[in-house]
Amino acid sequence: MDEQAKTMRGSVKPLPEIKPYAVVAYSASTLVEPFRASRIEPEKAPGGVRPDTQRRKEPLEAYPLESLKMVGVMRQNKAVNALIMADKSLYQVKVGNYMGQNFGIVTSISDTSMALRELVEDVNGDWVERTSTLMLQERQEGRK
Repeated sequence: MDEQAKTMRGSVKPLPEIKPYAVVAYSASTLVEPFRASRIEPEKAPGGVRPDTQRRKEPLEAYPLESLKMVGVMRQNKAVNALIMADKSLYQVKVGNYMGQNFGIVTSISDTSMALRELVEDVNGDWVERTSTLMLQERQEGRK
């Protein structure tokens, strides 16, 4: 075996010749930078709609509007109150009360629904009014 090992020789091809790369100067400093805003921010209008962050929060503002259910309406003289179910608790709501997590204020209550005006911040940081409606939930047949 020693004799055969001496006579055997590997056939490895030589490495390819390395081509030198030309150095190119970086000249993108005059191009648009992708991590900076490329537009001028508009000034915020001083008279725009804004939420009142100084007022005391009401209990139903802790819940997302989607989790609240209108289950009834109560009338006493000319006052109309909606009955709202949240986490198995019942709340009375009148026009002017706040509910939901988007600064929603109740604007009207009817026998079948209630309307809210919410304030939502858009991508530019401006506050935009949005109208939402809660419909009266029908009683489920399986419940007593």
